[in-house]
Amino acid sequence: MTHSYLRTAARTLRDRPGWPVLVAGLLLCLLGWYGVSGENLAARQLPYLASGTAPGAALLTAGAVLLGRRRSGQPSDGPTDRRVDQLYALLTAEAAEAAAPADGPPLAVPQGTLYHRPGCPLVAGKPQAARVGPAVVRERGLTPCPVCDPEPPATDG
Repeated sequence: MTHSYLRTAARTLRDRPGWPVLVAGLLLCLLGWYGVSGENLAARQLPYLASGTAPGAALLTAGAVLLGRRRSGQPSDGPTDRRVDQLYALLTAEAAEAAAPADGPPLAVPQGTLYHRPGCPLVAGKPQAARVGPAVVRERGLTPCPVCDPEPPATDG
């Protein structure tokens, strides 16, 4: 049940990326304003303006641009959009599930504390990742990866 809620929330954020950016900008602006309002000297107000209000205004603008661009129906096929989509896919569990084969023995890196599905992005491209069986998982005290959520390795015998 939790996974379906997280997937729904992730899809909403993916489909409407401007809203989280707008909210973050609004929060920064409010925090900056609150800090400025508590100081009576201009020299003490400057750090709040520089660290809260200015970035907040930039995020508000970026969020508005993202919302306006998505609403106008412009296609998301530019190189930047593709990179953002790839980054989003890398960072979400939904992509890890889609990329990771459901079968096959789990993998682990030599000094790691987790075991992973064969297609997990956390072990992708790591030649030192090796197959581990149930005995190795018990011996090293490995736990399942929270990103790819692998099945426990098949029991011995």
